[in-house]
Amino acid sequence: MSKAIIGKKIGMTQVFAEDGKVIPVTVVEAGPMVVVRKKTVETDGYNTYVVAFGKKTKNVTKPMKGVYDKAKVEPMKVLKEFDLDGEYEIGNEIKANIFSENDKVDVSGMTKGHGFSGVIKRWNAHRLKMTHGTGPVHREVGSLSANSSPSRVFKNKHMPGQYGNEKVTIQNLEIVKVDADRNLLLIKGNVPGAKGAILTIKESVKKAK
Repeated sequence: MSKAIIGKKIGMTQVFAEDGKVIPVTVVEAGPMVVVRKKTVETDGYNTYVVAFGKKTKNVTKPMKGVYDKAKVEPMKVLKEFDLDGEYEIGNEIKANIFSENDKVDVSGMTKGHGFSGVIKRWNAHRLKMTHGTGPVHREVGSLSANSSPSRVFKNKHMPGQYGNEKVTIQNLEIVKVDADRNLLLIKGNVPGAKGAILTIKESVKKAK
């Protein structure tokens, strides 16, 4: 991995390209991240950077507070590890300008949680017939399987259950604009999560040819 940053989803808007086309974009507050620790092969068995992002917070455990105190950095909301290219020292800030326009990125985040949902909302299933003796519930699963053989429900059958609130990565999204002064990235299309969700933006691993 060469470039990565933690961000917060602000919302969606649209911008106009030079040819007049409307481009829907997601506005992400990307960084600044603060380097709080450098892991090395000698001490930890691998090389990586531990970075912090978000507003200052008091709700940290004592072990985490020790990490921040050692780096002489105020405790922050999010702590992650990245294998970044380049040399950074403890206390250095990593900002949105590590990315450029037209860069391809992979964006990861937690999707909106919908709680326990039925098959129509969760799997886009059809409802049952409204007549001919069907009912009184028309939004139920319907037939699950034959009763004599196999006498069981196959695995991975689309059933009601928890919908959303899972980690999702959308690959090969394009950065339309970088606002380095305000640490904003405008990413083409939608990204996972509700407004205010924490996102991880990395250089794409499957670059389009």
